[in-house]
Amino acid sequence: MNRDNPLVLGIETSCDETGIGIVRGRRLLSNTIASSMDEHARYGGVVPEIAARAHLEALQPAIARALADASATEGRQITLADLDAVAVTSGPGLAGALMVGIGAAKALAVGLDRPLYAVNHLVGHIAADLLTGDAVAYPTVALLVSGGHTSLLLVRDLTSDVQMLGETVDDAAGEAFDKVARILGLTYPGGPEIDRAAVGGDPTAIRFPRGLSRASDMAEHRYDFSFSGLKTAVARWTEQREAAGEPVPIADVAASFREAVVDVLVTKALDACARYDVPRLLLGGGVIANRRLREVTVARATEAGVEVRIPPLNLCTDNGAMIAGLAAELIVAGRPASSLQFGADSTLPVTEIQVAEGVRA
Repeated sequence: MNRDNPLVLGIETSCDETGIGIVRGRRLLSNTIASSMDEHARYGGVVPEIAARAHLEALQPAIARALADASATEGRQITLADLDAVAVTSGPGLAGALMVGIGAAKALAVGLDRPLYAVNHLVGHIAADLLTGDAVAYPTVALLVSGGHTSLLLVRDLTSDVQMLGETVDDAAGEAFDKVARILGLTYPGGPEIDRAAVGGDPTAIRFPRGLSRASDMAEHRYDFSFSGLKTAVARWTEQREAAGEPVPIADVAASFREAVVDVLVTKALDACARYDVPRLLLGGGVIANRRLREVTVARATEAGVEVRIPPLNLCTDNGAMIAGLAAELIVAGRPASSLQFGADSTLPVTEIQVAEGVRA
């Protein structure tokens, strides 16, 4: 194995996107994503059984396309036999969806006689930033915002020291966007729809609550997130308008809701930077595609003297490249491969960067 600049294929199937990525060290060669989002749209959210079946159907063609893209990037043919290692998301995520990716990764590892690295999906989002070509300075605070997770992390070393500062208590930010979009009669997924609906709206029109942000919350939930109360507040506000026979100002509601979410996320992230004396903030996860979140984060971080790093949007959503990138970092750091005995862990803690370290079975 080339331990200094390993060629790694990563598989990501934690939710509704089948991600296959190939990296050579920190150089991105291919990033193939097959999404089943359209299949879930009529249900207003991800259906686990549909996601798992979609992964089964998408895996083989996605791997073939990733190899073709990597070959084009390298200027020579890249085959499975050229790989130094295989990597896969073992959690957190939907159990059935994870099992599909894990099964495929184990088959590849055994068939090719290559080491297998089972890694953490959330830590993978941090590794995505490495594929931009710039090194990440440590320590850094990482804010990960996706459909199912809202997490605030302190990263002292990507391969050995990731600390959870706070996470979702109930509804994650992405879930809240989906549910509020439904309340307003918008389609799934809610994030882009809320963004579009908020154009021209007044973000100060309605003062919606900022969950877990009161002084009384600071001791126990300083860096935790709760968007369930905000979602309920939007529902009650719109119901009261409709009951009074008044039109619901969709743009103002969307803009005010989005501002409340953004305010909570940015405030807690910058508070963590100040508390731990870390002048760096890394953003990751699909919700980072939200234009207002990026704008406010950069503006407020600049005022606070905090550097903000945001990977390209195609590396913010779930993807296999970030999984391959994390595994490449583990290889360079001298970490042993995972045993083949690991399984899917839908609640894998972020502190477990790699699953089942040890000699390959």
